[in-house]
Amino acid sequence: MTALPDWMQPPREEGWFAEDLDHLPEAPRHTELIDGALVFMMSPQRSWHGRLVTALTVALEQQAPEGFEVEREMTVRLDARNRPEPDVVVATAPYEEDRTWFAADQVRLGIEVVSPESAHRDRTVKLRKYAEAAIPHYWRVEKEDEGPAVHVYELDAPTSTYVPVGIFREKLIRPTPFPIELDLLSLVRRPGT
Repeated sequence: MTALPDWMQPPREEGWFAEDLDHLPEAPRHTELIDGALVFMMSPQRSWHGRLVTALTVALEQQAPEGFEVEREMTVRLDARNRPEPDVVVATAPYEEDRTWFAADQVRLGIEVVSPESAHRDRTVKLRKYAEAAIPHYWRVEKEDEGPAVHVYELDAPTSTYVPVGIFREKLIRPTPFPIELDLLSLVRRPGT
């Protein structure tokens, strides 16, 4: 067995903390912190996933009113030991060019586009953790034969859990966190096809 590089050794007995991610230049680009453990995205990026994340980011940027920022692949500090990286984040924090993360109370919508290697985390772990951190809206995008299916959740604040609002397949129209209308089938289709 090969020894782990020094940078992969936790800096303390309790493991990793959220602020440690900013001091790991050797870590893979999409490194998350879940329950104090580093999670690396090591699988090759699939075209469908990348195209969908880009299209969602652009579509939401075009519809976002003043006071909302849309970022892709930006970590969110949920607490001292959790800093996941949603595929798309809609936040109310003003743009800062050196930002490396958002605080949970700045995030209004977290979107995860499910990949085979992230399916369990996206469907269960992140669903629970984002709700516990009081992020008001969560979308989980699944690949289906006909195109993307967006599972939309809203936070039930008294229980700190998400309730499903619906599954959208062709068109998504939502009033929150701001008025959004998306033609889902066009998100991964190339123009002219």
